[in-house]
Amino acid sequence: MLRLTWVQPEDLLGHELRQAALDGREPGVIAARWKAAGGMEAPLRAGASPQPPSRYLRQLAKDLLDELSDLPGTLADQEPTDLTKIKAGCPEWPALAPTIPTAPPPPAAYEAAWLGRAVGCLLGKPVEKLPLNAIRQLAESTGNWPLTTYFTARGVPETLLRSHPWNRRSAPTSLAENIDGMPEDDDLNYPLLNLLLLQRHGRHFTTSDVATLWLDELPAGRTFTAERIAYRNLLLGLEPPHTARHRNPFREWIGALIRADVHGWTNPGDPAAAAEQAHRDATLTHTANGVYAAMFTAATIATAATGSHDIHACLRTGLTVIPAASRLSRAIHHAIQLAETTEDFDKVVDELHATYASAHHWVHAIPNTALIAAALTHADGDFTASICKAVSGGWDTDSNGATAGSIAGLLTGTPDRLPDRWTTPLKNRLATSVGDFDGTGFDALAHLTHLEASHP
Repeated sequence: MLRLTWVQPEDLLGHELRQAALDGREPGVIAARWKAAGGMEAPLRAGASPQPPSRYLRQLAKDLLDELSDLPGTLADQEPTDLTKIKAGCPEWPALAPTIPTAPPPPAAYEAAWLGRAVGCLLGKPVEKLPLNAIRQLAESTGNWPLTTYFTARGVPETLLRSHPWNRRSAPTSLAENIDGMPEDDDLNYPLLNLLLLQRHGRHFTTSDVATLWLDELPAGRTFTAERIAYRNLLLGLEPPHTARHRNPFREWIGALIRADVHGWTNPGDPAAAAEQAHRDATLTHTANGVYAAMFTAATIATAATGSHDIHACLRTGLTVIPAASRLSRAIHHAIQLAETTEDFDKVVDELHATYASAHHWVHAIPNTALIAAALTHADGDFTASICKAVSGGWDTDSNGATAGSIAGLLTGTPDRLPDRWTTPLKNRLATSVGDFDGTGFDALAHLTHLEASHP
């Protein structure tokens, strides 16, 4: 029987119970009812449990998902999703952009950003879903710890590979010995979609424009977690922003963050505009901290795109567009403080995992955004260190590597400053199922991005 990942009600319920506990609702009574009926916990790493439930359990899961959504929460006031309320919770919201906008960086900077995103994603792909100790052991077994280059299976003991197999979908395209151009990945598909979004609708697009574009250009099978739920909800006839809330336990996961780059790239020097664009995009699929993660990333990148700020100033600006009282803000501050005061990055990672791993799924936006901020801070602008630290921290390795690589690559200003060992295997070629972009070069994407950034 087909077990479609990320949408089966009996699998969603366990994730919703966990999310309810995180966002200030009390799910204990509902959790007890589910357990008493024979319901299982959510799959730890996969998107679907291996066996289908009874018809009764599936219907019960649907009913309990709806009951959970009706529970009152204690964090709604300090973690709103409405943009006006978000701004009210940001005492240092960036000032309005100057009358004369900041000129976009040259195409070379955008090429470095695109390449950085691809390289960081590719580095993390083989170890996605693996636990932290497995990532360390696999890298150590080949003399690649601390990480300095792509993972390889050459020289890894067979017993270790049996205990911790590579990500089955990514190993054939993403281990060092297998790389032949940039393989398809959602971390690259979404920036491509947002290029199309700006080409068709300009920077004043609506959330409904995002939804229509997805239905036209994004294959459903290329969506995951919150994006797949929202896609399903659109097909059910629901409209944004309800698409982000209806039976969607992934609404604070990392999906909106990985869609934020283009909003930052095309608003150089205007972090507020970048954050507002990211908000309109994110609210199709996410709420609260899931939206904030995208806004933080977009504002950080918009600041980096000026070419006049170091990574630390960029991250400080990113923090100004998310509510100061939010869990995400506290986590990012914590991560940056750890990175600034701890010499050994492994110890930074261990502390982040000790603080966040038990309560959060490995794809949740809070721990992953905190890890990205810690990696960028500790690397102090160095490209290789940025992506390697982000990936070595575990959790959503390819997404974290991609975002760290995008920001660090943009700050270098030119692809010539990215080491050849990272970029040469990509062969200036990207695979995708989005639009007409399959086989496109990163230099061409850079020129398209520069064009959109130049539009008023």
